[in-house]
This record gives sequence, C-alpha cells and structure tokens, in this order.
Amino acid sequence: MRYWIGTAALALPLIAQAPAQAQTAAPQTANPLAANAQGDVAVTIYQNGQSLVQDVRQLDLDAGRTRQDFPDVSAQIRSETVTLGGPGIGIVEQNFDYDLLSPDKLMEKAVGSVVTIVRTNPATGAETREQARVLAANGGIVLQIGSRIEVLRDDGLPVRVIFDKVPENLRARPTLSVTLQVAKAGRVPATLTYLTPGLGWTSDYVMLFDEAKGAIDVQGWVTLTNSTGTTYRNADVLLVAGNPNRGAGGFSQLGDATLEVAGTETGPREKLGDYYLYPLGERTTIANAQQKQVSFLDVKGVAARKTYEWTNGWLETQAEPRSAATVLKFSTSRTGGLGDQLPAGTIRVYMRDKRGDPQFIGESRVAAAPMGSQMSIRTGEAFDVKGAAVVVERKRLSSSRWRTSMRYDFSNARPDAVTIDLAQNGLWGDVRVIDQSITGERVSADRMEWKVPVPGNGKASVTVVFDTRY
Repeated sequence: MRYWIGTAALALPLIAQAPAQAQTAAPQTANPLAANAQGDVAVTIYQNGQSLVQDVRQLDLDAGRTRQDFPDVSAQIRSETVTLGGPGIGIVEQNFDYDLLSPDKLMEKAVGSVVTIVRTNPATGAETREQARVLAANGGIVLQIGSRIEVLRDDGLPVRVIFDKVPENLRARPTLSVTLQVAKAGRVPATLTYLTPGLGWTSDYVMLFDEAKGAIDVQGWVTLTNSTGTTYRNADVLLVAGNPNRGAGGFSQLGDATLEVAGTETGPREKLGDYYLYPLGERTTIANAQQKQVSFLDVKGVAARKTYEWTNGWLETQAEPRSAATVLKFSTSRTGGLGDQLPAGTIRVYMRDKRGDPQFIGESRVAAAPMGSQMSIRTGEAFDVKGAAVVVERKRLSSSRWRTSMRYDFSNARPDAVTIDLAQNGLWGDVRVIDQSITGERVSADRMEWKVPVPGNGKASVTVVFDTRY
C-alpha cells in the first residue's frame, strides 16, 4: 500500500506522535549534514565495489560495561569486518540495526498494537479519532476498530495514523550498537573500521582526436557512486586502482583487448602492494544516491595515429565484403605519450567537424595499463574501407598435411590512401608460410599480420600460401 502526504488513504507523516511539551522544542537545523554523527572519516574505495571506512569519533563513556550506538554507518555494512579501537575500551557484543524507519516498516512493527486513526471530513474539515488495533500490514492495512474489521484503502479520503512511539529496533538511520567494556570514564577517541559494498568508482576518459595533426587530448575522470544508504561527510577519499581478491566468487578480471603491448615504465603515483593509489586532492562529501566526478588526468597534444584492422578468423572464405575496424593507436609512455598509468575504464573518442564542433565517433573499454604501454582503441567500423578473404586453392599433400592458398581483397572509397593491418588468426601448430606477396610478421602463436597499403579510391590484394600439418 502506498502512503501519501495529503489526501491519500494513509496521509501519514508516519512518525510517532510526540508528547505535547516536546512539540514546542527548537526546530532542527536546516542542514541535513549537521545531524550526521560521523567523526573524522577516511574512505578507501576499490574498483570492485568494495570500500574500507575508517571513522574516528569522540565518545563520552562511563566506566564499566556500557552500550554505545554508532549511527550513520553504511546500511550495507559487513558487520563481521567491524573493528573498534580506542584506549581502554574493548568490544563485548555488537548488533547492526538495519530496519530503517519508513511508513511501511512502522506499520509492520505496529501489528498487534493500538494506534489512533484520524479521519478528516473533506467537506467540513472536521476530524474524528478512533482507536484501532493493527491486525496485518502485508499488502494492505487491516484494522480492528471496536467490533468491526476494516481495511484501509487508497480511496482518496484524508486519513492519518498516529503512533504512541517508534519501536525500539526501528532506526531513522543505519545504526551499529556496540556493548563496550570501558576501563576509565571520560572522552575517548575511538576508531570504527569496517568494509562495505555500495561505494565504487570507475574511470572515464574523454579523448579528442585531431587526425590532421596526428594528436589527441585526453581528460580522465573518476566517477564516484554511493548506494550505501549513508552520506559520508567531508571524507578523506583514497581510490585504489585494482581488484583485490574477495575470496570465492569475488575476483573479477577485465579483458585487455585495448592493451596492445604492456608497458615496463614505473609510474609516478603511490603504490600499495600491487595497486596504484589515487588520493583526491581535497576532502569531499559523498552523498547517498549521488554520482560525483573528479578529474585526475589532463594531457594535450599526445601523438596518435589512425589505422584500420581487418581480421580473418580461420583459413576460410569470407566472400562478402566486411568493414575494417577503425583503430586509434597511442602510448602511455613518459616520453611522447600520456605519461601515466591508466586505471581500467571507458574511453570515449570525439573529433571536430568542419564547423569545429566535437562529435562522438566511438568508445572502447580500456584495461588497466602500466605506463609505457602501447594502446589500441577501436572506435567503430569504417564505412569506406572493406575487405574479403577467398580460399583460392586447398590441396591435400598427405594424410596430415595441407597447402592452402589465400587471397585477401581490400577496397578503399576514401580519396586518400590508407594502410590496413591484416590479421590472420587460427594458425595453431606447425603452420608455415610458403609464399606471400607482402612480407608479414608472426605476432603470436596463432596470428600473423601484414600491413597492406590501399590507394585512395582504389583496391589492393594480398596472396599468401600456408603449409599446415593438420
């Protein structure tokens, strides 16, 4: 059942009716963060959605065994990871109250209790009040009023429900309750530490490609997300590039299709073990249900070149012309490149049109790339550059030996000449090249590549003869 403020069937503020004298109390501050109970907060956020929260709070404690509430923790807190450290205190027991105050929860907790139903006559504005026992709140509200049973419906009549109190185990904010053994009374700095999902960050890159100059401008953005149910106020934020293992089912690995050659240069950023650290330049508030973007990379005029790739999966005919992939190649090297390592993320590529306006031309995932890497970003399919593969002859030489003659045909409808990186995959085992019209290079155990020049508004072909042992 939906609850509405105003004229719906349950027009509920749905908070407990306070005693008359409390209604004249001073109003709360308009700033919602002022009521935040967190202390000095530091948040370490990993790229796999796991985060470490360290919250230093000043506690006024009595000596002996005492219960201390910690509101404003993550609603997704992994309670088994909680530690609390401070001079002269020890944890006896801890409970996490995750039932948060809401109209539905308040009605659920009121089952079996007596509430006050206030109805307003829409014609006269007169109010009538009745005592009612809540019998059920499962898909609708069932009440016993005197000797009758009544179901509250969304019939448009103004109705309010007044509660005597908020149930003890229903919290307005996510709250961790800890029973402590305190050696000495007084103010104690206590550090609350826990792991939580719900905080995450991704890398997004905006690349502007100038084909005439053979250069790119790149801006890197960190996008922070918070779905923990809690706002982290004025937090010291540290981002970790990498995916720590979380045990069975918790390890993830991104593909590295855009990483052509892994770099060997040491990056300038701080490291933690095998992870790179990206601290934000200043403290920031990460509000719940919010995305926040922070720049971490801004370089201009980096050398880049456009090329075309066409791949044949096996020694087979692909007679129907197929578009080549448009590819941008650049380096992350200190000299002549971006001069930084790249956290895994998405690169979106733009080019300026004749009017000088940047237009989107494609995007690609980028794997975590060390500094000095050679990158290959596929932005889409080339409209004017196409290729086909033809098996000219396949001859059996023996029971386990074949000779296959391949021809690769390319066309270019652009006015300028292009070079196509032709790749032939599937060359496993003892495969030899007997003859080739252009000299190629074996780049891996099952792949050879050729650079094929194709004139503007023209065609070109490559022939290769393979000797296979299967």
